[in-house]
Amino acid sequence: MILVMIHIGKLIKQKMEERHLTVVWLASRLSCSRTNCYKIFEKYSVDTEVLMKLSTILEFDFFSFYSEELGKHKKV
Repeated sequence: MILVMIHIGKLIKQKMEERHLTVVWLASRLSCSRTNCYKIFEKYSVDTEVLMKLSTILEFDFFSFYSEELGKHKKV
C-alpha cells in the first residue's frame, strides 16, 4: 500500500489565494502573527484544532482531503 502525503499547508494557502485573501487577513482571524501563518503554509500536517479553525474561517472542509485519501485505501 502506498500512502500519499498530503501537504495540507500548501492546500490551505491555495484556498486562501483562490478567495483573494491576504496573510494579514488570515492572521487576524486566527489571532496569530503573519509569520505563524507562513509557517502553517510550510507544514505537511497541522493540529486538528487549528485545522478546524482554518476550515471555519476559509469555509472549506480541509479534513475532506484526508477522508478522500482514506477512502482510496479502504479494503473492499
